[in-house]
Amino acid sequence: MLGLDNGITMLNAKTKFVVIGGGTGTYSVLSGLKKYTSTISAIVSMTDSGGSAKKERDEWGLLPSSDIRKSLIALSDVSTEDNLLLRELFQYRYSEGEELSGMTFGNLFLVTLAKLLGSQEKAIQKAGELLKIRGEVLPVSLSRVDLVAKYADGTEVVGEHFIDEPRHNGTIPIVSLSTRPQAKVTREAKRAILESDVVIIGPGGFYTTLLANLVIQGVPEAIIKSRAQKIFILNLMSEYGQTYGFTAKKFMTELSKYVPLTILSSVLINKEPIPGKILARYKAFKAEPVVNDLGNNNPFKVIEKDFLSEEKIKKQKGDTLRRSLIRHDPEKLAKACIEVTRLV
Repeated sequence: MLGLDNGITMLNAKTKFVVIGGGTGTYSVLSGLKKYTSTISAIVSMTDSGGSAKKERDEWGLLPSSDIRKSLIALSDVSTEDNLLLRELFQYRYSEGEELSGMTFGNLFLVTLAKLLGSQEKAIQKAGELLKIRGEVLPVSLSRVDLVAKYADGTEVVGEHFIDEPRHNGTIPIVSLSTRPQAKVTREAKRAILESDVVIIGPGGFYTTLLANLVIQGVPEAIIKSRAQKIFILNLMSEYGQTYGFTAKKFMTELSKYVPLTILSSVLINKEPIPGKILARYKAFKAEPVVNDLGNNNPFKVIEKDFLSEEKIKKQKGDTLRRSLIRHDPEKLAKACIEVTRLV
């Protein structure tokens, strides 16, 4: 049994959490939850196609591992200097060399391990053992697919990277998302969802990270069938190219195309104002804070709190991809998720 330090009663050690997503949003949730439980399954999207993912897919014939790496790091043990060093190694990003610049040690390690062990599944499991993670990290699917977004003007964009960082008019809304070819959920990911007590979806790139999991065959069905309490965490900001102009209500309307909103027990949304300097930088990217316009007539409970992290985000040298400037606070998210489940 693990106690919480804010007066919450003891958390049942057998309570099984599943976190569905990928990237920095899932990293924040996992980083917070691991302080209170080790029964965590991170189910991670596998459709990344930008940055090092392109090299992994095109040159090495492997599925992208960046989101896997982030989840492994989030759940890793930090109790000793050796563990901290290994964690730092997995995060280290090369900034020199034509071939290595932009790559991380962790991605290269996972690629090499997959070649040595004969599969990415075994590589992920072994890396988890080396990092002494609290829980497990599971790819949602092991099929090589591309994300396909269809837009309101009839155009179609293929590839996660081109949806996330659009070359087209990013104000045009996405009307549907799918994969090409169709992919099927892994047995392990399906098992984790069906056996879970709490399923947490988000935060993260709405189409390219969150819905990228929900368009995998078998995932929505498993979430619906699971008796777990389901929590959806809304993003802090809208995003040009994916969720331009989205309010909380619009996010939920779009989510309802993939899973019924009646299955949700709670929706978490930040109420803390975004600092002015950061807000000005976001406006340059045509992004705005997500406004809570959900009202009171919802099939789920709306939890509006301060979920904003005060940590200053520093971009790594050699990183060429666009990253978020602010993030959710891991501790605040973990406590809120535990509180609202009533499984304490």
